[in-house]
Amino acid sequence: MAKPTQFAIRLLRWHEGIDRDLPWKKNRNPYQIWLSEIIMQQTRVAQGTPYYLKFVSEYPTITDLADAPEDDIMKLWQGLGYYSRARNLHHAAKTVRDEFDGDFPTAYKDILSLKGVGKYTAAAIASFAYGLEYAVVDGNVIRVLSRYYGITDAVDQSSTLRFIQEKADLLIKGSDPSDYNQAIMDFGALQCTPKSPNCAICAFEDTCTAYQKELVSIIPTKAKKIKKRTRYLHYLILEDSAGRVIIHHRREKDIWQSLYDYHCIESLTDTQLGEEEIRKDVLDNFGLEVESIIYPTKAYKHILTHQTLYGQFYQIKVDQISNINSPYLNIDQGAIPKYAMPVLITNYLDDTKKDKLFS
Repeated sequence: MAKPTQFAIRLLRWHEGIDRDLPWKKNRNPYQIWLSEIIMQQTRVAQGTPYYLKFVSEYPTITDLADAPEDDIMKLWQGLGYYSRARNLHHAAKTVRDEFDGDFPTAYKDILSLKGVGKYTAAAIASFAYGLEYAVVDGNVIRVLSRYYGITDAVDQSSTLRFIQEKADLLIKGSDPSDYNQAIMDFGALQCTPKSPNCAICAFEDTCTAYQKELVSIIPTKAKKIKKRTRYLHYLILEDSAGRVIIHHRREKDIWQSLYDYHCIESLTDTQLGEEEIRKDVLDNFGLEVESIIYPTKAYKHILTHQTLYGQFYQIKVDQISNINSPYLNIDQGAIPKYAMPVLITNYLDDTKKDKLFS
């Protein structure tokens, strides 16, 4: 058997003093490890941990998760963002139920075949659950190795990522894969941080190329700049005298797919909608007459990775709501909390509740 690399020896020695008491680290249950990895993608540990605990409690096995209605999963995921993860989670659970008899796959290629599972996640599951020698390369590992080797090429280029993966595959040789992968991810999260790492007390202070060449502050580098778009969403909250409201099930390939919101008119500016425009839209789409309109007093801002959203909410009284067709639903106002809605909507609803307390 190969001996551990000098890099791994130093890394694991550093890790001996680190105890991140995370619930999914307490066993080698592949379902729970997979669940934690999906939830923690693009999510801080402090934010994601309560969601992990809720999912494990609600769905103790992957078959329980597979059998659950999509609406229930989206509701449990509400507030965590990047909702495609929840849809992929459900799809993958059903694949394991239907194609692997409910047993989480043990081969790396089979793990990688699950929807929403990329090379990093497959390597994490394979190493943590089964002790297989697959090196993880996530954002933390990219930062650690690009600094250690002094890689100034953009890390969002495929050639650079291949080079880093090759280095990662060499460094893990001879070590316990689970211990090594956990150590390097913790090192990136706790020691080799994105900003102002304490390099003077680093385990690799004498061998890190970026530290020796004073490049820590500029490594890693990226070539692509994210282009953001701005969207203006005007939500019409239609309610009748019986307290029935119309909500919309988002099925299109856009933000918040599978969540619920209100009927929306998207425009190119934040200029409020005119009364005639609202009346015509409501009549054309729902066959309803508008009785009164309360205009928004503020806009709600929500920032996504590639988009900045501004939402305004119009409270509109209409005559009796009936015969509403998909993708719209006609529900009682009090039933709204049962439906998974995006943060932009829930922020508005939270403010509305507070206002009513003092009215």
